[in-house]
Amino acid sequence: MVRVAQLPSDIESKDIVVGTKERLMSRKSFRTIVFVVAVTGAPLIANASQLVEGKVETRLVPSPVEYNALLPDGYDTIKEPLPLLLFLHGGGGDRGFLMRLRPTIDDLWKAGVLPKMVIVTPSASRSFYMDYKDGSQKWESFIIGPFLEHLRQTYRVTRVRTGTLLFGISMGGLGALRMGFKYPDKFEALAALEPGIDPALKWKDVKPRNRFYRSEELFQTLFGRPFDEAYWEANNPASICAANADKVRASGLEIYIDVGDQDAFNINEGTEFMHRILWESKIPHEYHLVRGADHVGRTIRPRTEEALRFLAHVLNPPPVDPEAETLRRQLEPMKRAAERKPN
Repeated sequence: MVRVAQLPSDIESKDIVVGTKERLMSRKSFRTIVFVVAVTGAPLIANASQLVEGKVETRLVPSPVEYNALLPDGYDTIKEPLPLLLFLHGGGGDRGFLMRLRPTIDDLWKAGVLPKMVIVTPSASRSFYMDYKDGSQKWESFIIGPFLEHLRQTYRVTRVRTGTLLFGISMGGLGALRMGFKYPDKFEALAALEPGIDPALKWKDVKPRNRFYRSEELFQTLFGRPFDEAYWEANNPASICAANADKVRASGLEIYIDVGDQDAFNINEGTEFMHRILWESKIPHEYHLVRGADHVGRTIRPRTEEALRFLAHVLNPPPVDPEAETLRRQLEPMKRAAERKPN
């Protein structure tokens, strides 16, 4: 089931559903807009994106799974399949994450920086986007299986790896990295902002300073009772990447990771560790350590913009830089000669 609403790009989800004095639109007026658009198909605001609210029935996770999808201006007249971006929220969040960052996306679309695409955020609670050890919830299986298929059947999006993208923040970044590394044949690129990952390959090496904000109850819900260290390792992005480096490298998966050096959860340590795994495995990637940035606050929007620009470059690669190519050709004989010399 889907429901379409054409809203001003600067209205966030909290303005619609929270009954405060500061709200910009009431539930009643929101329903009215939904009804008018659904019946007449006439846009209420020119040159605006469309928000689609949908849900999917499934036996893999608590059902139905609600989601928001953002469609670019002119979606109804576009004939060719569009790229599909799974836009994953952080821990305890929901599909409203897409609504809150909608102004950023709209601005990039209006500026011609971000190609037109369909962007989707499912409500996944604090699931880590993973299959629980006890089998009670299978979020990873749901997302890469029936959810992805539902989106491809419902919206005018690509049905192949090319143009299928992942973006996630915090817990969403963790999910994006895990699914990207496990299934590089399904995703062309991923961007992980301040991903909630640990600076270790083995559970025994995860220090209290890197897991203080997650309870033992949460860990046991996800990784089994008693806690299964091997299952944690099998779902730890750094461990997955290290064990499957050849596969990830050969796939050509485009990777962007970002974190603030003042992250309140010490996630900068896990992200730096992930960068070192990628670097030592010779897996190309882009890494941003943002000076003075924390886990929340005013840096989130510009950092999100940078990540989306990266994905835009994946979809529309810039031309070869002739000056850089000339330098490489000049240096190549010197590099080969240096490699032949004994250390």
